Amino acid sequence: MTATATRVLVLNSGSSSVKYQLLDMKPDPVGGSTAGTRLAVGLVERIGEETSRLAHTPLATGGDKRETEGPIADHEAALKAVAAELSADGLGLDSPQLAAIGHRVVHGGLKFTAPTVIDDAVLKEIERLVPVAPLHNPANITGIRTAQALRPDLPQVAVFDTAFHTTMPEYAARYAIDVETADAHRIRRYGFHGTSHAYVSRKTAELLGKDPSEVNVIVLHLGNGASASAVAGGRCVDTSMGLTPLEGLVMGTRSGDIDPAVTFHLKRVAGMSEDDVDVLLNKKSGLVGLCGDNDMREIRRRIDEGDERARLAFDIYIHRLKKYIGAYTAVLGRVDAVAFTAGVGENAAPVRAAAVAGLEEMGLAVDADLNAVRSGEPRLISPEYARVAVAVVPTDEELEIAQQTYALVNA
Repeated sequence: MTATATRVLVLNSGSSSVKYQLLDMKPDPVGGSTAGTRLAVGLVERIGEETSRLAHTPLATGGDKRETEGPIADHEAALKAVAAELSADGLGLDSPQLAAIGHRVVHGGLKFTAPTVIDDAVLKEIERLVPVAPLHNPANITGIRTAQALRPDLPQVAVFDTAFHTTMPEYAARYAIDVETADAHRIRRYGFHGTSHAYVSRKTAELLGKDPSEVNVIVLHLGNGASASAVAGGRCVDTSMGLTPLEGLVMGTRSGDIDPAVTFHLKRVAGMSEDDVDVLLNKKSGLVGLCGDNDMREIRRRIDEGDERARLAFDIYIHRLKKYIGAYTAVLGRVDAVAFTAGVGENAAPVRAAAVAGLEEMGLAVDADLNAVRSGEPRLISPEYARVAVAVVPTDEELEIAQQTYALVNA
């Protein structure tokens, strides 16, 4: 890496997609911090299908979004197409200014507690974790191998969704099942959305004008996938997702917490197979299972029109949120802030208001006018008298990955 190399390409490889951002991490000459200026963003989707799509926006040049459609056979072809788009803007992967490529990796187990430079041993361990992340880790591995082939000389860094949650104490991370069985099959609570929880908890502390080590925060990452975390002094002490991203809050298509015996019951009584139950709980449950919609805007529209099924789905969603706010208040003992983030958390004012309604005795309240404001900036939406701050903090997982990657290769 040259002294002038300050750019990081962030790759998030899914089973049939690649999201990417190119950021310049050049230190701010005034504050000395990394600016994280976005130079380009894009998405390749429907990889391997008859008609794939690439959408690319060259932010560095101020150009318009470019979209192309056509067959993209695999991830290697997808990354080559991305490289061509970046080259067209003078931002190619062969640039000496590119310091590293940062990869989002969903599952790092207990071994990876921090961003890690990828070598053969690291890749082998990520592969070993495929049984506990069968939908995500294989795609992440494909993206890593493809990027390595394109730039074998460049540091490739894995940033793990699970890493932030490895600070959970054993009594929070373990399930109450036979210890030998659990250990033999790596069954424990790992948690996910870690880069988001890390970023948002830190930004919330900044919003309060404090160091993260001084602040206890409940982070509510509410998107189509949703998770909560209890963060004490910058360290995660509990989180709602478990062995997989299925546990916890009600989500767009996932059930969240459920009596495990439901699965046995469905197999015995309904004759459902293991795969059938898996699909039911991961893809046909949550909001979509309750009311047929997983878009909170549509659910709110239906509620306004008097749709009782949509109302019940919303109430179940909020009830689960309140339970986790209460539980994590007990876990933390003292809460300085509750932070809402991700698509629903950042944009759905009715969700934020409903989630803290009735929790005034716990020090929580929302100012209706502040809550109604739409902004892309971190902000407080609680009244001045509230004992616990309520914040809206837009998440930025790509920036978090870029910052962790850049810090590691410059250490």
